Amino acid sequence: MERAATALVAAFAATDTQAYFDAFSPDADFVFHSEPDRLADRDSYERLWRGWLAEGWRVLSCESTDAVVHLCGEAAVFVHDVRTTTETDGVAETTTERETIVFHRTADGSVTAVHEHLSPVPPTSEASA
Repeated sequence: MERAATALVAAFAATDTQAYFDAFSPDADFVFHSEPDRLADRDSYERLWRGWLAEGWRVLSCESTDAVVHLCGEAAVFVHDVRTTTETDGVAETTTERETIVFHRTADGSVTAVHEHLSPVPPTSEASA
């Protein structure tokens, strides 16, 4: 499951749309502090992502730190701090967030993400330093 988490983060860091979304189950849901509503499935997030790309958005860097994987039978909970720099039409922005991704091993042995939750890191925490 650690390999699945590493591959997902690498695909995001590369703005590799296909590899990134292939890491998620079609029924995965997403909770992002920057979005007003929960995204109920992968298609909803893909539409949002493609809108960002159309606005000239891309990931410049993505650093994952303090990663922990909790194994829970056929599932795993991946928690990490993530410092991401994105660019939209030449303007860079860096965010520091905490992310939780839940992975599940299917009957055929593949591992996919079924839930992602992204939260801002409070400005007084160690991760924001």
